[in-house]
Amino acid sequence: MRIPSLVIGDLKAAIPIVQGGMGVGISRSGLAGAVANCGGIGVISSVQIGFDDPDFEKNSEAANQRALRKHIRRAKEISPNGIIGLNIMVAVNNYDATARIAVEEGIDLIISGAGLPMSLPGLVEGSNTKIAPIVSSGKAAKVICKMWDKKHNRIPDLIVVEGPEAGGHLGYSLDDLNNDNKDLAQIVIEVIEEIKPYEEKYGRKIPVVAGGGVYTGKDVAKYLKLGAAGVQIATRFIATEECDADIKYKMEYLKCKKEDIEIVVSPVGMPGRAIKNVFMKNIKKKSENEKISRCYNCLKPCNPKDTPYCISKALINSVNGNVDQGLLFTGSNGYRLNKIVKVKDLIDEIITECEKEAE
Repeated sequence: MRIPSLVIGDLKAAIPIVQGGMGVGISRSGLAGAVANCGGIGVISSVQIGFDDPDFEKNSEAANQRALRKHIRRAKEISPNGIIGLNIMVAVNNYDATARIAVEEGIDLIISGAGLPMSLPGLVEGSNTKIAPIVSSGKAAKVICKMWDKKHNRIPDLIVVEGPEAGGHLGYSLDDLNNDNKDLAQIVIEVIEEIKPYEEKYGRKIPVVAGGGVYTGKDVAKYLKLGAAGVQIATRFIATEECDADIKYKMEYLKCKKEDIEIVVSPVGMPGRAIKNVFMKNIKKKSENEKISRCYNCLKPCNPKDTPYCISKALINSVNGNVDQGLLFTGSNGYRLNKIVKVKDLIDEIITECEKEAE
């Protein structure tokens, strides 16, 4: 079977793979452009995107805005005919400004999670930018569709369903994650069912993309058979030549074992999945919180006075290769990475396996 394309309104990705946004700096223009060049959807992460700008320490907001424009333009230069998306966390303080800049720069798609993106339709109004909320339940998908329909007279162009096996901040409680009672396949089915009334009202399909633990072509075929229009893959793209992170960062994943991956609680109170490294071990040993000398004002729930450590600093250390002082987010299959490959070779492998599985 020939793998289907992913159609989002007037956008058409030849390969139904959305490369998940990874911050800080793991997926910028290099990785996003390479994925888009292969026919998938390349996604830049907006969070602290200007971390390597000379002005970042003095004025992080201005540095991030400059870097955002630069990386959207660069990704489009790398892949002039590809689809470039931007992942924006609802929890960031500069959400509205980030979305507006992305629209000004002609971003094709905005993907938004870590909260319910209720204001997003208004931020892209009048543009060709498509919008996609990230949800972790059928209930969340229904709430977003209902509110967007009521307040903005529109529905999502795409919905990304992230299951509990994803990396980074997760949309689940610790109890849900520890009890292992959430299954991505079941959530995808629930979301597809919940959005049907809105598809009927607006006379068009809302493509659903499944993410979180998707690793092989066999996984891709599984979710396509369930009715998903595509998949989101993030962690596997870390071990690519085009990934924007330092080589020392990538090597930590190649060394990682299954027992090295654990659920952690980030400084903003959200559970997440990360590699148990020197940094995480030291944080657990500390009886007092780290003294925060510089607040980057990045996330709404974070309070420098009572946070155990600065998550921006920890993630910036990681992307720069200072891994023993950094936080390493990963999906549940991060331990399966064993070599660094080109993006094209990775995508070709996944697609070949998917098509074989679907025969």
